[in-house]
Amino acid sequence: MKFRILGTAAAVMILAASCGTKSTENEEAMGTETEMNSETTATSITIEKFTDSPAYSSSSLTLKNPANTTIAKAGDVDFAFEVKDYNLGEVTERNGMAANLANSDKGQHIHFILDNQPYSAHYEPEFKREMPEGTHYLVAFLSRSYHESVKNANSFIAKKMVVGQAGDDMGVDFDQPTMIYSRPKGEYSGADTENLLLDFFLLNTTLSETGNKVRATINGQEFMITEWAPYVIKGLPKGETTIKLELLDADGNLIPGGFNEVTRTVTLKD
Repeated sequence: MKFRILGTAAAVMILAASCGTKSTENEEAMGTETEMNSETTATSITIEKFTDSPAYSSSSLTLKNPANTTIAKAGDVDFAFEVKDYNLGEVTERNGMAANLANSDKGQHIHFILDNQPYSAHYEPEFKREMPEGTHYLVAFLSRSYHESVKNANSFIAKKMVVGQAGDDMGVDFDQPTMIYSRPKGEYSGADTENLLLDFFLLNTTLSETGNKVRATINGQEFMITEWAPYVIKGLPKGETTIKLELLDADGNLIPGGFNEVTRTVTLKD
């Protein structure tokens, strides 16, 4: 009888050890499978510079109205721009990588940015825009039909404006190094989700490996940009994408200025 009790206990111990080993092996196998699936399904985000766009090096943009940077009261304001050597409403010739970008069939336009908010697109040189009371910072620049900014010394305007009573100041000095976020913006669907334009405008600075830089953080993945150019973002998953741009000095510190750090969220749909 004693022998049988000892044998049963030993059998139980052996069985438990056997089950524990199998359980551990199964857990390890499942963990490995999960890691492999995670690696398999993970997307690799990349950015790539492109230089296929028409240069429009002689194009210019001038603000004719309002003529003053102070406006008596809040409300609709008539804006009038003078555009030279550039055809608003004309679809830009698209070559190379630019052919795969989201494109407006309304053609070339003006990106109008107030207080570092997402731009509004204007396809005519004259339009109305509601201006709330307070202190505001206005940037506008010429844009190709696929939303890439025209980058030359005369293709933009940048002004501080006061409407009614002055209000909170963003601390922007347009005479100092300034970065203006432009794209990506809004929602993308279908084939447009495969190639997103990353574009910004710079004032009073250049970029280089040893000087100022723009850090782009896309869904948590960082890219250091050392050349002012348009870029294409690839490998984004469907759903919401978060893009953060920062203008940094040579030591990696954020350059002061109300426009020099911005975070935007865009949505990619089937």
